[in-house]
Amino acid sequence: MENSVRKNPSRREFLDRAGRTSLGLVAASAALAQEPAAVPQAPFIDVHTHITQKWGKVPELTAEGLLAWMDIRAISQAVVLPLVSPESWDHPLSTDFVLRVTEPHRDRLIPFCSIDPRVPNLSGYQAKVDLLKRYIDAGARGFGEHKCGVPIDDPGNMELFKACAELRLPVLFHMDNERNMDTPGLPGLTRVLQQNPEGVFIGHANGWWASISGDATQKDMHDYPRRPVTSGGAIDVLMDRFPNLYGDLSAGSGANALKRDIAFGREFVLRRADRLLFGTDYLSPGQDIPQFDLLRELDLPADTLEKISRSNACRVLGLA
Repeated sequence: MENSVRKNPSRREFLDRAGRTSLGLVAASAALAQEPAAVPQAPFIDVHTHITQKWGKVPELTAEGLLAWMDIRAISQAVVLPLVSPESWDHPLSTDFVLRVTEPHRDRLIPFCSIDPRVPNLSGYQAKVDLLKRYIDAGARGFGEHKCGVPIDDPGNMELFKACAELRLPVLFHMDNERNMDTPGLPGLTRVLQQNPEGVFIGHANGWWASISGDATQKDMHDYPRRPVTSGGAIDVLMDRFPNLYGDLSAGSGANALKRDIAFGREFVLRRADRLLFGTDYLSPGQDIPQFDLLRELDLPADTLEKISRSNACRVLGLA
């Protein structure tokens, strides 16, 4: 397709396109799968999606189904994340599977890779580096969703994060009280960041987003707290200290973190506009996605929307 120059949309144009309804998604997806639409000049890059398989608990989401949904939602590119740890999902979504199903669509679907640090045959730093290099050669642009049932600063994790930093793979990690565990204040994540200053880390899920508030409890880190946010949250503290730390706005946890105290949430987004990445955690046809309505409610300036919707992702992922 011929390249063209296009000015950034106004805030109203941005949100009008972003908020297209998912009504009739299944029918629209089928039609688009039969007769693909032209790739839109869309504002969003989604850093958190999954392609699933038919034997899972939720309806299968194919690459074609994901692309059709992206067209409806004005998403130009999406990261597709494997899930390899036994704690992560009801069936494995291997890196090999993700690389294979995204291969025909690499202009729009960006594969990540993942390995579980507990695998005996991958013990040792060099074994992890060697496998990650193979995944990079096959097209992987990042590491995650890392959703492993050990503490965030477990020795196996630390070895893995060092390998990702060496190979310039951004790490998207899930944190709660069962996966990549930490305690209020995030001392474990602090150790990870201290030892990997060259790595890029993207926080996701309940444990991470509960830490937006200075009064986060251990229970909050596996929940969706509703009370107002207090200042001094670990996310702000760590983002002040570590320029390589980002937040993934996807899923109910990301939406809840900003909606639970909308005034604080808006100020947080404005303050951390260079460190936040738009994501949905879309994995099932017809799934409710709260992020689009949330963006309307936050009523953000156009330059802030541009950063969180795509330019931050372009920088982190090395996209043109």
